[in-house]
Amino acid sequence: MATRLQGTGASDGLFMGPVRRLAGASTAERRAGTPDAEHQVLRHAITLAAAEVAGLMERVEGEAQDMLAFQLAMLEDDALSAPALAAIASGIGAHLAWVDALDGEIAGYEASEDDYFRARAADLRDIRDRVLRHVTGTADEAAVPGAVLVGEDIGPTAFLEADWSQGGAIALFRGSTTSHVAMLARARGIPMVVGLGEEGLAAAQTLIVDGGRGLVTAEPGAADEEAFRQDRAALEGQRQAAEQFRLKPALRRSGERIEVLVNVAGVEELAHIDPASCDGIGLMRSEFLFRDGAPLPGEDTQFRAYRAFLDWAGGRPVTIRTLDIGGDKPIRGLTPEGEQNPFLGLRGVRLTLAHEEVFRTQLKALARAAVHGPLKVMIPMVTVPGEIARTAALFEDCLAELTAAGTPAKIPPLGIMVEVPAVAVAPELFASAAFFSIGSNDLTQYVTAASRDDARVAALNDPAHPAVLRLIAAVARHGRETGTPVSLCGDMASEPRHVKALIAAGVTSLSVAPARIAAVKAAIAEL
Repeated sequence: MATRLQGTGASDGLFMGPVRRLAGASTAERRAGTPDAEHQVLRHAITLAAAEVAGLMERVEGEAQDMLAFQLAMLEDDALSAPALAAIASGIGAHLAWVDALDGEIAGYEASEDDYFRARAADLRDIRDRVLRHVTGTADEAAVPGAVLVGEDIGPTAFLEADWSQGGAIALFRGSTTSHVAMLARARGIPMVVGLGEEGLAAAQTLIVDGGRGLVTAEPGAADEEAFRQDRAALEGQRQAAEQFRLKPALRRSGERIEVLVNVAGVEELAHIDPASCDGIGLMRSEFLFRDGAPLPGEDTQFRAYRAFLDWAGGRPVTIRTLDIGGDKPIRGLTPEGEQNPFLGLRGVRLTLAHEEVFRTQLKALARAAVHGPLKVMIPMVTVPGEIARTAALFEDCLAELTAAGTPAKIPPLGIMVEVPAVAVAPELFASAAFFSIGSNDLTQYVTAASRDDARVAALNDPAHPAVLRLIAAVARHGRETGTPVSLCGDMASEPRHVKALIAAGVTSLSVAPARIAAVKAAIAEL
C-alpha cells in the first residue's frame, strides 16, 4: 500500500525509481593490529580519501570545487587526525578511534551557534565515512543510474559521485533546502525533498519524489504511477514550452523588456551557455580562481580569466564580483580562523581591504581586462560608503602603476552588492555606487536572522518574506529615482515562482542560473 510522506521541497522536479540507500559510518568488524600498524592504516586511509577528493575536484567546476576544497583542506590538516592517532597509541583500533574522534567533531559542529560550522557538519560526516571505508576495506555501494538516494543526509561527494545520466532524485530524513547539495541539485535539475523523517522510508524499495510539492510516495500503486506519468508529461510540456523563450528577449505581455543575465562561477561553464540566450553576465564569482590550500592566482592568471568572460560575451556587459570569501568560503591564509560568527565577521570587501596586496593584484587584472569589453566591477558585502571610496582609491593607484608601466588599462564602473540590510534600508548613502545588485541569498539570511544552511530554521529563510520584498522594492525605487541601475542575483532570481513578486517590486534586471534562463523568461512572458 502506498504511503505519502510530506517533507520540504529542496529542488523541483518529478522522478520515480528504486531506492539506493546512502551508506553511513561503516559498522564492519575488523581485528585491530599493533598501535604502529593501526597508525599506518589510518594514515593510509586518509591519504587515499584525500586523493579521491582531489581527483573528484578535477572533474567538477564552480561552487562544487569550493565544497570539495573544504574537505580536502580538512583531510590534509593534521589537527583532524590527531585525536584518533592519540587514541590508537593507547591501544584502540583505527576504526573505533576514527569514528570516536570524528563523531565528537561532528557533534561540536552541529551544536555550534555559528551558521558556518553547522553547515560543515555534513562535510565532516562525508569525510568520516570516506576514510572509514578505506580503514575497514568496505567499498561504497556502486553508483546506480536512475535511483533515488535515501538517507539521513547527503554529503557533496556522494552527490557528485552519483550517476545522474539516467536521472534520479534525493529523499532525506533530515537535510536542508539551503545546503550545498540542495544548490547542486537545483543546478542539475535533480528532484530533492528533505525533512521527511525515517518512518515510512526505512523499508521502501520504490519512491516517487515530487520536489515541487515536497511530497514522496513510497511503494506507489498503479494509480500513483499513472498520476506520476501524467504529471511528468505536463512538466515536460511546460519545459518544452519554456524552451521557445530561451533565445528570445524577455518581454512582458505589455512589451516591457526585462533584462535577463546569467550567473557564472568558472570559465568552464561558458562552453555550456549560448551567449545569445542572455543579456550578458550579471554575476561572475571570481572566487573560482582562489582555491583553499592552493597558491593565490597572480595578476596575469586573473587577467586571462576575466578577458575570457568578456570575449565570450561578445560586447554584452560582464559584471565581475571582487573576491567574496569568508562566511562559508574559507581560504587558509586569508580568512580568519576561530571567528565567533564568520557570516558577521571579516568577509567580502571587509577582508579584501584588510589584505591590500591581494586586492591590488585583482584590481590590476580587472583594470587591464576593462579595455577589452564592457566590464563592470561589483564589491561584495558593502556596509558603509567608505568601503566604496577605499576601493575606488586603490583602483586609481593601480591604474597609475599600470599606466606608468605602459600597460593598457582603465577603471570600469564600480558598483556594489546590496546584501547587508544597512544598505537596503538607506541606499541613498551609497550615491557613489555606479550600480546596485541585490544579493537575495545573504539579504534574506540577515533580514530573517535564519541561517541558509540550517534545516531547523529553513522555513524562516524565505526570500518572499514581506520584509525582504519591501527592502528589494525600496532599492528598486531608489534606483529609478536616481537613475542608478538595479539588478537582482542569487537563487531568488532563478526561481520562476518569485518572478512576479520581483517585477511587482520594481526589479527589471535579473541575473539567473544558466539552467533557469528559459523558465524565467517564460514566467516573465506570462506577466
